[in-house]
Parts: sequence; C-alpha cells; structure tokens
Amino acid sequence: MVETYSINRGEVERFSRMAGDWWDIDGPMALLHQINPLRLKYCRENLTRHFALNNVDFKPLTGLKILDVGCGGGLLSEPLANMGATITAIDASEQMISIAIAHADEKKLTINYKVDTAEGLAAQGALFDAIVNMEVMEHVADFRAFMAALTSLVRPGGAIIMATINRTPRSYIQAILGAEHVLRWLPKGTHKWRRFRKPAELGRSLRTSGMELRDVTGMHYRPRMGEWQLTQKTEVNYLAYAIRP
Repeated sequence: MVETYSINRGEVERFSRMAGDWWDIDGPMALLHQINPLRLKYCRENLTRHFALNNVDFKPLTGLKILDVGCGGGLLSEPLANMGATITAIDASEQMISIAIAHADEKKLTINYKVDTAEGLAAQGALFDAIVNMEVMEHVADFRAFMAALTSLVRPGGAIIMATINRTPRSYIQAILGAEHVLRWLPKGTHKWRRFRKPAELGRSLRTSGMELRDVTGMHYRPRMGEWQLTQKTEVNYLAYAIRP
C-alpha cells in the first residue's frame, strides 16, 4: 500500500476488504451505484460547459485529460472513459486497482490505473485538465494536506469536481444512523461525522489553493420514487465544482 501523510491506513484497509464486491449493484457499494448517474450528469454538464465542449456529442469529453482520485474499482472512471476522456485513475488500495484493471479489461477500456496518491502525483509535477474526487475527502487523515495536493494537480484553466457529505445534524441522522444502522445501505462504521466537510470549509480550502468554487449542488434521495435527484438542498450529500483561473 502507498504510504503518504494524508492517507488513513485503516480506511484504505477497510475499503480494500470490500474490493471484490465493488461491481455488485446489490452489494456494500450499492449506494454508489445508485448515485453514480447523478455524479456523471454533474460531471458531464460542468466539464462540457467549462471547456466549451458539445454536451450532446456521443463522446463529449474527447480531448480532456482527467484524473480520478480515489477511484476505487472504477465506477466513475469507466463511464468517463466511455465519454471520450483520457483517464488516469489512482487509489491507495492495491486490491481496488486490481479489481478496476480487471473490470476495464473485460469492457475493453483503456484506463491508466495506478496504485498512487494525490501527493505522489503532485511530487512528480503531474497536471490534468480536470480532476474528479468522489466520496474521498471524508475518509482522509489530513484534509488540508490532501486538498493542497489535490488542487496542485489542476492545470491553469482546469477544473475539479468533488462529492462529499456536509457536517450537519441531518447528515448524522441520514448518512450515519439511517444509511448505516437502519436501512443498512452501507456497512456500519463507513463514515465518521466529524470528518464530514461543510461547503464553506471546502470553499476556504479551495481558495487557499488558488481555486474558485463555482457551484455547490445537493443530492437528495426521494424514498417514494426510490431515486436520487440533484437539488439546491445541501444538508447531507453534495457535489462541488471549482476552477483554477
């Protein structure tokens, strides 16, 4: 496993144990499968607008060099590659990267998967047009160090898209008590409420790194419909889009 100061070893090991079930839509990662269409919609709309690309093209992200940080088994990397982007995807878990490579090979997709970290790539001077970082920052050991490394990988004129959980009373009730203990959508212990990040905290961290936060959009579950939707309500899950001028 890659060693670096923002990596939480316990979290990496815990997710590594679930690597074999990553692509099971009814397994422990079922919630990620459910929200993935919304994450992709948000990425597609913001990236095509920012880079003046045609959103209705069959491969609208063609020409973009995108980095997926904390890619897991490749749930987001694969559809982004299908949209035409050149994808580099990293994770600190060797087990996750092995699962991701095997699944991409089955789908005949070319994705540059690596066991690495944001700090590791930053030390190499790597730069990308865009970075996607989904449901990762609430699991790192050092949020400031992680964000500094993450944002340093965005080239001038580039963009970053993130997803995380707000730190509110409602997020404790829904994301921990509800999702983990009552509905059991996630294994118990998946989240620690104190590690959740408020949009204002994320915005300050981005500004410190020379980024501009352009949008924050919530993700809300509609139990009667059995589906997720984008919303202005950001009390629990939210997406964020920022650029480097």
